[in-house]
Amino acid sequence: MAKKRLKRQVIKKKLFNKSRLVILDEDNFEEKFSLKLNLMNVFVVITLVSIVMITLTTYIIAFTPLREYIPGYNSTQLKREAAQNVIKVDSLRQELEANTAYMASIKKVLTGDLEMTKLSRDSIYVPEHKEMPHIDVNPSEAEAKLIEEVALEDKYNLFEEAQTRVGFVLFSPAKGHITEPYNSKNKHFAVDIALAKDTPIKSVAAGTVLFADWTPTNGNVIIVRHNDGIISVYKHAASLTKEQGDVVRSGEVIALAGSTGKHSTGVHLHFELWKDGYPINPTQYIDFE
Repeated sequence: MAKKRLKRQVIKKKLFNKSRLVILDEDNFEEKFSLKLNLMNVFVVITLVSIVMITLTTYIIAFTPLREYIPGYNSTQLKREAAQNVIKVDSLRQELEANTAYMASIKKVLTGDLEMTKLSRDSIYVPEHKEMPHIDVNPSEAEAKLIEEVALEDKYNLFEEAQTRVGFVLFSPAKGHITEPYNSKNKHFAVDIALAKDTPIKSVAAGTVLFADWTPTNGNVIIVRHNDGIISVYKHAASLTKEQGDVVRSGEVIALAGSTGKHSTGVHLHFELWKDGYPINPTQYIDFE
């Protein structure tokens, strides 16, 4: 016990034994500065300085731009540029997929790959022809004069619309308010019908699906060919329930209403009706409201 006590006293004496630090002038040995120190004071000062340096270094690394120069830390600008590049890459990927789908659709049309060979002659719907009573179709004198006047007026038209009639009843594809009517002068050869999301869109008559695919401009598009050279077109659908080559009945659901494609301005149906390559005003044969 005595040895331990003696050892402690020796250590305590070394720690608290004061020493004097003196700075002298080299020429005349005049005292310029003096300071009394002991080992304990030196240890305390070194510890405090170390704590301050560690705290200051941690603050600089965590909260100042200097951390960007330390290996392992990413620059804020680099992070921002990386995020922008990820967004651009995703946009380019979507554009590439859209263009690929569009080119595939165009290729099908150009190559005539409509898979019509899968359809048998008996599977195509042909309406039954019933005998009609004899009707005198010769125009009267007034009617002949009116026909001649109309022919003279149409002689100078830059765009001639189909002047033939549809020989069968057309079913309404959907009931709704017409937001933009048919207007041949403005080259809007269709009617736009406002509909609720996922409203069933029905075929106006029996026929065969000529085209059913997605396009970047008009979204999901389905085209149905009917008898007598009639073709109906349905654009901006949310989804299609029929595929190319399918045979559909009159009033059968072929798509669901949506707002797809770059030219879509909201949930609606863009409906076109064509006969023998000429557009027809659908409101002359179909009641949409």
